[in-house]
Amino acid sequence: MTIDRCLCFGKPFAELAEVADATGAETVAELQEHALFGRKCALCHPYVRRMLRTGQTVFHEVVTEADEPEAGASQPEERRSGGDGVWR
Repeated sequence: MTIDRCLCFGKPFAELAEVADATGAETVAELQEHALFGRKCALCHPYVRRMLRTGQTVFHEVVTEADEPEAGASQPEERRSGGDGVWR
């Protein structure tokens, strides 16, 4: 399985990354001011948040809201360790 775009609007994450770089957008909401994506089912939001955080634009795993919560969303007290994806 490859996930590389907003399915509702067909907007590739690579294109969204370019827009984010050009505009300085750092959140989904800021990026939506400059590009049409994520306004229907919103399943792309955690992927876009990961893209904004890491630069990754092609995914081979499911990324959920729990994996990439919105800034300010309540999170568990544990912190994710050095990028290995393991909660400690």
